[in-house]
Amino acid sequence: MPDLIRVAPSRWGGLIRPHAQRPTARDVRRHVRRRRSRVTRVTDAGAASDQPAPPRRRRVPWFTEVVVALVAVALVQAFLVKPFGVPSQSMEQTLHVGDRILVNRLDHSVERGDVVVFGHGDTWQESRLPTAGNPLVRLARWVGDLTGFGPSNTSYTVKRVIGLPGERVSCCTAAGAVIVDGRALEEPYLFEDLPFTPGELDCSSTPRSTRCFPQVTVPQENLLVLGDHRSESADSVLGCRGAAEGDGCARFVPENRVVGPVVLRFWPLGDLGGLSR
Repeated sequence: MPDLIRVAPSRWGGLIRPHAQRPTARDVRRHVRRRRSRVTRVTDAGAASDQPAPPRRRRVPWFTEVVVALVAVALVQAFLVKPFGVPSQSMEQTLHVGDRILVNRLDHSVERGDVVVFGHGDTWQESRLPTAGNPLVRLARWVGDLTGFGPSNTSYTVKRVIGLPGERVSCCTAAGAVIVDGRALEEPYLFEDLPFTPGELDCSSTPRSTRCFPQVTVPQENLLVLGDHRSESADSVLGCRGAAEGDGCARFVPENRVVGPVVLRFWPLGDLGGLSR
């Protein structure tokens, strides 16, 4: 009967070896490396689990950022300043076609000589434009009212204040100047006024100069406005020019339709600054 060899669990990595076989130096080194590797892995895992995970930042949806930006723009334009574009030549050389201007919505004290923006509909008697039938046009107008860029539910006009509530305004003196409450008005900002030649083409000649208009009284809570480029301006006295008499020929701007005075031209950048009075 062959000799039996007793075997027992080895201390070296759990290997089962013949009891009589001793571990070699190579076995010892391999065992040590395995033990160190296990300790390192356990220690690293324990250290990682002990440290709290950094908080994850919640990403705000893009449409939320858009809504917040639109609300901010709307609040600024409703209570502080509102931008406008100049569409016509009626205020040259003070303002030119394509200029971008800022209107102060906080200043409600309008004075003679102020350049103001006021809102109206198809006529000065209406406050808003007719409602558009096309939903895309209505949306574009809503965005324009909100941002100050693009179409709007209101037409806006920029003119210079000449007559205040209760004042009497007419034209002209013998030299061709506008008269306010019996005094000639100095207007250094005028550009290309209507033709007027004392003694030849004036308010006494036939035909009368189109610069002339009869005396009109500005109603309370209203303003009389004219353009600086007088020969290209559809303003308060457009229907009165050249007439000797004409009660009711003028159109006025209700004070509550005035958005505010122009405080800054911000485009083009070469003309950045305020306006002359």
